[in-house]
Amino acid sequence: MDFSVWIAFFAASWAISLSPGAGAVAAMSAGLAHGFRHGYFMTLGLVLGIWTQIVVVGVGLGALIATSSLAFAVVKWAGVAYLLYLGVRQWRAPAAPLVSDEAQAGVVAVPRRKLVLRGWMVNAVNPKGTVFLLAVVPQFLDLARPLGGQYLVIAATLGFTDLVVMAGYTALAARLLRTLRSARQMQALNRTFGALFVFVAMLLATFKRAG
Repeated sequence: MDFSVWIAFFAASWAISLSPGAGAVAAMSAGLAHGFRHGYFMTLGLVLGIWTQIVVVGVGLGALIATSSLAFAVVKWAGVAYLLYLGVRQWRAPAAPLVSDEAQAGVVAVPRRKLVLRGWMVNAVNPKGTVFLLAVVPQFLDLARPLGGQYLVIAATLGFTDLVVMAGYTALAARLLRTLRSARQMQALNRTFGALFVFVAMLLATFKRAG
């Protein structure tokens, strides 16, 4: 991949990462519930989910999902179901007031591997992401050159921008921990993020395969 092409893709990657979606909601939800240092493991899962999508697109499965109604529907509704599960879970989360990282130490922590898995599921089971990558990535590929190295560059670039952007989303939500002084405030935030997950699930449910 030529440097000029990479610069263009690098700029596009920021727009992709910054665009609001399930990943941003998941990152902020993790930051709110677990603080920055622990919640950031959700972002590692989100990046792994993006890399999974790139592998899917790279080996041609993305084209199948984009062209097969059945494959698209299976992945789509699996994604909708998982986002709804996260929404209900967040809505029903205990309204324990959290005012600092130290206060959070008294809360039972979700294992890091579970946060990583949740993040991976959010991005991996998302046909909208697959179709989006199918539309964007080929524009930056030089078909006259080996594709493996180019996909690695693309994966590393998207991974980097997502790590930075989701760190911002996670930190922004984690800062709210210091402003929470009552169980009622925590419950309101839990229900806000729960509703956001449900909203994103509804948007995904309306997403249709092109053509």
